[in-house]
Amino acid sequence: MADAQEILLAEPRGFCAGVDRAIEIVERALAKFGRPIYVRHEIVHNTYVVNELKSKGAIFIEDLAEVPPGATLVFSAHGVSKAVEQEARDRGFHVFDATCPLVTKVHVEVAKLHREGYEFIMIGHKGHPEVEGTMGQLDSGIHLVEDVEDVARISPLQTQLLAVVTQTTLSVDDAAQILTAVKARFPQVREPKQQDICYATQNRQDAVKMLSPQVDVVIVVGSPTSSNSNRLREVALKLGTASHMVDNADELRPEWFEGKRRVGLTAGASAPEILVRQVIERIKSLGAISVRTMDGLTETVKFPLPKGLKTDTEGQAPLPHLR
Repeated sequence: MADAQEILLAEPRGFCAGVDRAIEIVERALAKFGRPIYVRHEIVHNTYVVNELKSKGAIFIEDLAEVPPGATLVFSAHGVSKAVEQEARDRGFHVFDATCPLVTKVHVEVAKLHREGYEFIMIGHKGHPEVEGTMGQLDSGIHLVEDVEDVARISPLQTQLLAVVTQTTLSVDDAAQILTAVKARFPQVREPKQQDICYATQNRQDAVKMLSPQVDVVIVVGSPTSSNSNRLREVALKLGTASHMVDNADELRPEWFEGKRRVGLTAGASAPEILVRQVIERIKSLGAISVRTMDGLTETVKFPLPKGLKTDTEGQAPLPHLR
């Protein structure tokens, strides 16, 4: 029997405004147009959310050739390339774009500066759908760097007009380190007017930085594909606190809690609170006797829905099942 005595909950944790909006777009599309609704890529990177939406009639695809003509298609929160947008138009789909507005902001900035003759350095993880979507805004002239070592390898055609953009779900500290290396090599580089890393990613990482020194182990609720969830685990580890990421309560292992008096618990921006509650119950069954929530920021950001999905009672609460 483990002897964890207290669970300390990070604040804020879990769903951000972009994830809330993306899920609501799929739910409202299903309610308005009926099943099936096709979604390109996982709407957000969370197994539970994807499975719940599948059960309601969402079909997740990677290749638009899998979608029948005239179908309703939703782009995931991570955004898509110009080529995917064009293919969807060419195939005549009824499209709703669930791209997070903070990702769209990066796309708009890339388009604007490209027209002014800029090349780009993108800080991000190769193969992540958000990175593919942002890099796919241009045919060329955007160079991906994943770490400080990559900065020395890239070869822009010119350095007078060079701008940096970043994936929105990176480690704030890692991105800052890479940006420092970029500025050292390219002193004239243009930084984002506002930090590209999203408010929710920043807030959740800041909360883990406050949480980690107060606990003996940190548990992050999030799916393996979730970039921001992985970064939360890394933030705790870098501060010297044992940390584990779980997709659900069944993945918790009793030995993680042996000899631990206080357990920290947080959740990535795509992980629903129901999973946090299930993890709390599981840790309680292993010996925790109290739960306390840290003081922290209250997030009030809400993003508008696309035209065509709003209702006459737009002040209504979101559909409840996944919140």
